[in-house]
Amino acid sequence: MNIKKYKVALVDDHALIRSGLVNLIREFGEFEVVCEANNGKHFQQCLSRSHLPEIVLLDLNMPEMDGYMTAAWIRETYPDIKVLALSMDDKDRAIIRMLRHGARGYILKDVEPAELRRALTEVLTKGYYYSEMVTSRLIHNINQEANPATYDHSIAKLTEKELQFIKYACTEMTYKEIADAMFLSPRTIDGYRDSLFIRLDVRTRVGLAIYAIRNGIFQI
Repeated sequence: MNIKKYKVALVDDHALIRSGLVNLIREFGEFEVVCEANNGKHFQQCLSRSHLPEIVLLDLNMPEMDGYMTAAWIRETYPDIKVLALSMDDKDRAIIRMLRHGARGYILKDVEPAELRRALTEVLTKGYYYSEMVTSRLIHNINQEANPATYDHSIAKLTEKELQFIKYACTEMTYKEIADAMFLSPRTIDGYRDSLFIRLDVRTRVGLAIYAIRNGIFQI
């Protein structure tokens, strides 16, 4: 009896890593790799409308068309295809950018095979995957459309300076650069950050950025 397998595309510019991942994913049994590409442009070329993947395992740093651009293109062109980011970069900036571009999960390349399998499965079945870096709540929130039911009315209590800081926090600027842009001391910026983490019930800059996107403070 033929068992339906999920179609996976793999986009990574390192041939050795890509080959190893393809073999590993096939060993899982419930997946089939229908497209292998070394960057976003190559991925566009290898897509076949009759064999569209259901999920794309996407590297971030690639030549010609990187993971950020590719994720944005997928969201715009094939919104039903889910993106799982795969990277060695565990910095907040990278995670924020990929979530803003539509990724449903974010894992590191040194994960155990069992976690990779779980991440693929949960993105396909639940719509997102959470790890220690990115919680299910954050992933879920960033993929919701902003609407009155999800609006957080604590926004009304934020000062103009706090709103300005939050918008800067959604960019790739360092806290030092944010302090310079706002003509404030780094200590004052640290105070804004720590206070907002508590008041908005977030734990990281990623959480703060997703809060801003969800509630319309920062536009993607």
